[in-house]
Parts: sequence; structure tokens; C-alpha cells
Amino acid sequence: MTRRRPGDLRSHRWLGVSDLRSFGHRARLRQFGFDKPDWEGKPVIAIVNTWSDMNACHAHLRARAEDVKRGVLQAGGFPVEMPAMSLAEPFVKPSTMLYRNFLAMETEEILRSYPIDGAVLLGGCDKTTPALIMGAISMGIPSIYVPAGPALRGNWRGQVLGSGSDAWKYWDEKRAGNITESDWDEIEGGIARSFGTCMVMGTAATMMSTAEAMGLALPGSSSIPAADSAHPRMNAASGRRIVEMVWEDLTPARILTPAAFDNAIRVHMALGGSTNAIIHLVAMARRAGIALDMQRFDEISRQVPVIANITPSGKYLMEDFYYAGGLRALMAEILDLLDLSCLTVTGKTIGENIVGAKTHLPEVIHPLSNPLYAEGATAVLTGNIAPRGCVMKPAAAEKRFQKHRGKVIAFEDYNHMAREVERDDLDVTPDHILVLKNSGPKGGPGMPEWGMLPIPKKLVKAGVRDMLRISDARMSGTSYGACILHVAPESFVGGPFAFVQTGDEIEVDVAARSIHLHVGDEEFARRRAAWTPSPPHYERGYGAMFSQHIGQADEGCDFDFLQAGAGIPEPEIH
Repeated sequence: MTRRRPGDLRSHRWLGVSDLRSFGHRARLRQFGFDKPDWEGKPVIAIVNTWSDMNACHAHLRARAEDVKRGVLQAGGFPVEMPAMSLAEPFVKPSTMLYRNFLAMETEEILRSYPIDGAVLLGGCDKTTPALIMGAISMGIPSIYVPAGPALRGNWRGQVLGSGSDAWKYWDEKRAGNITESDWDEIEGGIARSFGTCMVMGTAATMMSTAEAMGLALPGSSSIPAADSAHPRMNAASGRRIVEMVWEDLTPARILTPAAFDNAIRVHMALGGSTNAIIHLVAMARRAGIALDMQRFDEISRQVPVIANITPSGKYLMEDFYYAGGLRALMAEILDLLDLSCLTVTGKTIGENIVGAKTHLPEVIHPLSNPLYAEGATAVLTGNIAPRGCVMKPAAAEKRFQKHRGKVIAFEDYNHMAREVERDDLDVTPDHILVLKNSGPKGGPGMPEWGMLPIPKKLVKAGVRDMLRISDARMSGTSYGACILHVAPESFVGGPFAFVQTGDEIEVDVAARSIHLHVGDEEFARRRAAWTPSPPHYERGYGAMFSQHIGQADEGCDFDFLQAGAGIPEPEIH
């Protein structure tokens, strides 16, 4: 392929022309102390950095941006750091999902409005990965994703802890009276020992892994612990590589084919990954003009077993996964299930990138002949309360709930649920099904991670640790249990899930991929006729725009005006 020349660069229109406007651009660069040798004939590389003092997952990205700059300079590029919204999963309310599309828009417009030739995307905490990639897809310039990496293992009294998963576990033990306030305080201080993302196979690790599996990150980059010295080296290597990608004009459109997304889904299933990946991958695919839907996940789920023994579906943590060989090793184990011809940011194929990869700890990465779970990580169910689908993670649930019929206790919203589950006199048994409504994209608002409804305190004290729970919310990828999520369409917009009431019976059959509310057609119609919509949560600002344009879970929760379509013209340089 013909390599691009300096005059072909986007930045040339800003910096390489002899006119008054370019004079102003170059004069402002000189105001920084730069000079002509810094930029002349060189690709301008934006380092889109989601660092923040409120995001512990990204606490190291300020330093890592310097590593990327070093690599860009080594390869003959001109690096510029561009800050973008930092979506810290533990802190942002009501939900980071409310702002994923905000960051995607910001990324796209940063890259379009400035003289940028290529982008390095620094992220990792749950929504930052899909947001950065969605923005880069829509902009269409060469881009490489740099994963923030998982934190080190947690520790409490010699026990290994995984952030998120063990928080839920020990919170229930505290509610049951099995651990003390002092114990809980020690766990709080030991569960997150370094910067970096959750060190379980939660949403952060899942999305970092699927980004690599799609070919958007350097091979092996997604599982490097954030505090490992290999991490800054990977950042510098990404900086060097993006310069070459600009000269090669290696854009996301050349990498993100339907086969690349299938590879990502297969890796997601083998990892036992987060249910949130379904929403994000659908959104990313639709940005790329690929008609991916939830049923494709279910088809692939039936073909690919879970082989990564990582919490919450398994036992080990991301640090162990890295020592076991990381994603390259896992992909080598499922070699025959992947499309090895897919192009990646290296300029080579997936097959070329994983040559020589081996599993060093077979107890962490199982062979296909000895899977952790025979089918994939997720199942997509449909039925009369979820005509467009809902999602379950069977590998992380008690097996008895994969075929279950029980009476419903329905909660109208989160606050209703939070009050009721703490009541000692709540009329509930382990066979009941808890239902949480009005928690979807518009209802939450922002589809918060409320889907792992707490087990009622009365049952927790009796030793119950799982029961069937259904909602139109999401749940943290660090969560576990018999939770059915992403019911579409959501209750807030009048989806049939809105008409579920306490005392009804719901039947779930995971093998048949079905969910059914046992209510007669006449009664169902009566409830539909009696339903009245709630007013929108927001009357102004970004929230109002979100409410008016957000898609449902099965559509990837993207804005209707951001999906692939007519191109946006390059800015005029006046």
C-alpha cells in the first residue's frame, strides 16, 4: 500500500500552508516553546487522556501520557495531550452510562476540530473504553487504544480479594452479622491496593480485553497490571506504533469488520465477561455501520465455553491471568474458533499476533477440553415481558435458577426496593423472584448498575446467597448471582415489563432461552390500558438531550443521531 506523504496529513491544512491563518496556528505553537522542527512534516498525535483526581482506575494515566509522548517522539511524531471527561465508575451519579455517549461525542469532536492526524486513547474504567472507541470510530482517523490495566490483587488477613466481587460478598456477611465493623474497615483498606481498574473480570477488564481482541490495542496489552513496569513500556510502544499507523492510513474502518466483532464476542464468552459488553459492543458495531444484535451474542455463546477461571465466574484475578499468559494465551486456546485473518493495529493479523502464545498456568486458563463452564458467559432470553430480549450470566449463578418458576415481589423503583429488602417482616422466600422496574436507560435514568438486587436481609441472615432477580437495569461486571438484566423495552417507556405485579408468577428456562409472565391476555391488556407514563427526569441540559435521543439496551443505548450514517464534513480552516 502507498504510504501517505506529509502533504496528505490533516494537520497540514492547519500548519503546512503559507497563509495568515496558518501563521496564527504556528505562532501559537511557538508560544508554547515549540519550533518548526517539532511539527514540520510530522503527524500530530492526540493523546486523549481520561485521567482525573477522582478516578483511581486512571490515577497513573497522567504519567503514562508522558510514556506515550516518548514513543511518539521516538517515531517522529508530534504528541499533544488532550484531556477528556473521566468516567469514574464508583463516583459518577446517577450512572456513568448516562455519560458514556457524552465522552464519545467529546472524543469525536476533539479529534475533528483540532489538527489531529492520529489518536492514542487512554482509558480503562468501564465506560471510558467504549466511549473512546465509539468517538474514534465516528471520527475515522487512525487510532490505537491503550488499556489502563487492572490493579494489583487485594488482600485481607491472607485472603486474596477482588474489588467489586468481594465487596458484594462481604457486605452480605456484614448484613448477616458474620463479620464486624472492624473487619469491614480492614477489608475496605485492603480491597484495592494500587491504581488500576477492578482486578476481576468485570466490565473494565472485559472491555479492555475485547478491544484487544478486535484488534484495536497492542497484543497482550489488556491484562498488564497497571503497576507493572511492562505497562509504561506498552504505552511507549503504542506511541511509536500510532505514528506508523498514520503513515499507513490504518483507520478503525479497516480493522472493525463483522469478523472482528465476532472475535471480540468469542473472547468475551471464553473469558466469562461482563454482561455490559453486550450493550457496548452493539453500540460500537453500529457506529461502524455493522448490524450487530443481541441474538448474535447468544449464537456465539452456545459455541464457546468459558475457559478463564477468573472471578466472578471463577477463582483467580487479572494479575494471575497476566502471569498465565494473558489474552494472547487465551486466544491461542480458542484458535480454531477465531477468524485469524482479521487486521489489527499492528498492521498484522490476529493470527500473526498470537503466534507462539502459550498458557503458563492451566488452572487459570483452561484448555477447551476442560472448560470451566460448557457454554459461554451469557444467555439472551426472550418472552412476553422481554420481547426484544434480556440477558443473564448463567456461569455466575446457582444452577437451580436456570430453570425456575416463582412468585414475584415487584418494586416500582430503586428506593422502593432499598426500603423493602431491609424489612425483617418482608414476606419472601428463596424461591421468590425479585423484580425491579424503572431502572433502564430512561427510567434510571442512565441504566444504573442496580441489577444485582440485594438479597432481602431476612434471607441473608438465614444463609441465602442467591435468588432470581429481574430488572431493566445493568449490573456491575464484578457482580454475580441469578440476575436477569437489560429487559427491553424498558418499563419506563411502557414496555410489557412495566405491567409485572407482586403476586404474579414468572417462569425462566435458560436452556430454552425463555422468560414468561404467567398472566392471561385479558388481564395483561387491562394493565396496559391502565398504565400512565412518568414525566422525564430532566427538563433541560444534557439530561434532556439524553432522554430524548437514547436507544434501548438491545440497541446499544447510543443516541439515535450518533449511529453510522452520513459523514460529517471536515472543518473549514478560516
